[in-house]
Amino acid sequence: MDNLTPEQRRKNMQAIKASATKAEVLLAKSLFRKGYRYRKNNKSVFGKPDLTFKKIKLAIFVDGEFWHGKDWEIRKENIKSNREYWIPKIERNISRDKIVDAELIKENWTVMRFWSKDIEQNTELYTDQIEQKIKELTKN
Repeated sequence: MDNLTPEQRRKNMQAIKASATKAEVLLAKSLFRKGYRYRKNNKSVFGKPDLTFKKIKLAIFVDGEFWHGKDWEIRKENIKSNREYWIPKIERNISRDKIVDAELIKENWTVMRFWSKDIEQNTELYTDQIEQKIKELTKN
């Protein structure tokens, strides 16, 4: 049972950002400062990755822990309200992420996925990982 009215729930859900989240912006700005140019939410790439380097076929996703099911087997037990809605929804998201990864890999893309909280806590570490991958892919 939802403890919010339908109008409150609608406003709450509308406020949730699908792109340009804090973690995405931090990562994008960090890469831009290092001189890397990318496309954000490129619709021409399957799965619409958060950042793409099309020339070297690198797709980067910054996933929210709740929406994409980080530590899902443990965390799904903590969902107390509206379980019949949230559990299948998040499991569909996890399944879709796997499908997107498989399709991109089939198209010879390199896929990198990061958790948003990890990016927020240590942006430089993940920027360096991406930079290493870019250098590796440009050698080939």
